[in-house]
Amino acid sequence: MIRVALLVAGKDLRIERRSRVLLWQVVPFGVMALLLSGLALGPSQAGHSSAAPGLFYLVIVLVALLMINRSHAIEATSGTRASVATLGLDPAGVFLGKAVALAIELWLTWIVLLAGSVVVLHTALHGTLEAVPSILVTLGAIAGAGTLYGALTSGGNAAATLLPVLCLPAFAPLLIAGERSFNSALHGGALLQWWVISVVALAVYLALGILLYGVLEES
Repeated sequence: MIRVALLVAGKDLRIERRSRVLLWQVVPFGVMALLLSGLALGPSQAGHSSAAPGLFYLVIVLVALLMINRSHAIEATSGTRASVATLGLDPAGVFLGKAVALAIELWLTWIVLLAGSVVVLHTALHGTLEAVPSILVTLGAIAGAGTLYGALTSGGNAAATLLPVLCLPAFAPLLIAGERSFNSALHGGALLQWWVISVVALAVYLALGILLYGVLEES
């Protein structure tokens, strides 16, 4: 399973490196969305509003949806699914590989967006750095959930519009936990209870993906 996961993750990351969709389309979209969030927040609230972490995570979700669609569009080309079935790859390994690749792409994008959060939303640098571990875990959980729901909607004619409908309810507890962790790091407060939610969600989505990904791919 681990070998298959590494092969699939390497394949997805090589495709992204060669196509540069992440660099030239997804990251600029995220930066523009962050700029619009800063304008919506207004200069009078910059550095003082508790809305900045929520706006940051809202941008992350929009970017994640683009990446999830992109990740599963790779497998939607003619003959790709049949080839995977013919090779007899372990579905659990395929799920883990795609989830790891998506998480790495999210983490790379997050570096740019977190710097943008400091510059555009004026979040305190020290508090922003304290929030880094919780953001990494939350993004990992988003990658796991997104890979699972992406498999559920891939191949359909309405996949691009159905994916947000299915993913957003699943992302809701992650957004709440991530936003509260970020806010607690910025303004002081308890982090542990929100960490628990993100870690449990990460474990649950990985377990569900390992168990169900093969069934979803065949459906």
